[in-house]
Amino acid sequence: MASGGNGEELMVKNKQVLAKDYITGNPRESDMYLTTATTKLKLPAEEEEAAVLVKNLYLSCDPYMRGVKNPEPGRPQFFAPNAPIVGYGVGKVVDSKHPEFKAGDLVWGITTWEEYSVIKRTESLFKIHHTDVPLSYYTGILGMPGLTAYVGLYEICKPKAGEKVFISSAFGAVGQLVGQLAKLMGCYVVGSAGSDDKVEILKNKLGFDEAFNYKSQGDLDAALKRYFPKGIDIYFENVGGKMLDAVLLNMRDHGRIAVCGMISQYDLHESEGVRNLMELVLKRIRMEGFTVLENYHLYSSFLDTVLPYIGLGKIAYVEHIVQGLHNGPAALADLFTGLNVGKTLLLVAPHDD
Repeated sequence: MASGGNGEELMVKNKQVLAKDYITGNPRESDMYLTTATTKLKLPAEEEEAAVLVKNLYLSCDPYMRGVKNPEPGRPQFFAPNAPIVGYGVGKVVDSKHPEFKAGDLVWGITTWEEYSVIKRTESLFKIHHTDVPLSYYTGILGMPGLTAYVGLYEICKPKAGEKVFISSAFGAVGQLVGQLAKLMGCYVVGSAGSDDKVEILKNKLGFDEAFNYKSQGDLDAALKRYFPKGIDIYFENVGGKMLDAVLLNMRDHGRIAVCGMISQYDLHESEGVRNLMELVLKRIRMEGFTVLENYHLYSSFLDTVLPYIGLGKIAYVEHIVQGLHNGPAALADLFTGLNVGKTLLLVAPHDD
């Protein structure tokens, strides 16, 4: 770090993780590289109104961070040639032209993978008011994944006590919260995960009634019938493909399916067909896709629901914190191989730094 004199603005080194090129599908460590630039700790006079300069403290690794070479209009581009990777993070405001943010504020939202970021699209930037919980939680349980879980469960599925809930990819940052919230509402909850270790954590730490390793199940339909002999009322969909086909056979009349993602389909050249869609008609099932981007207005309601549970110790949360921006490419790539345990995030700088 070097300080300017005679009115010169303070300049600092700024480590960055950049994409080598556009990519399609899951990112590999070799698709990214580390470099160092310099940045001013003050927004230039010509910078557009509402811009915010933040020092990134945590960066989030999420399943949606995949390459799309020709994205549809309005869809975010996470990887662009020789540009910092885009994703959610937690930071501290260094300088601001936005009336709602000032230097020293803690924030979470969409940022870039570097030590210091200029954020121009501040509609997805939230001020952090509750600091009696770990700041890292705002990359997960109190950030985008948490709000996603809340919207899918409360707004779309609207569970009632005693209903039967199934969550695929239940050990992810979204799934682990969906299951615990459903349990707190008096539901019977089962989750699927990709390893026996994850299954044990779902049952013994996160309080799921049951869980199973989908990789060891030769017949998903039979597995679901074992855990839901009377059928499923609510399905929180993260997987798609064969799992969705099996779930449709086991849904109850007037069941609800919240479609959050379909990770089994992301790497396929051609998506798998779903054969049992007629079950939607026969059982009058409501199936609805959603994204968090159009539900930011529910964030305060989400906090009102979840923060008390965290304060009372009624919600557990599993994080995998990777130290240092330089380890970011490997951490993001590992997310797509199932090596992560819980919510994966990068510690870029300690809060008191």
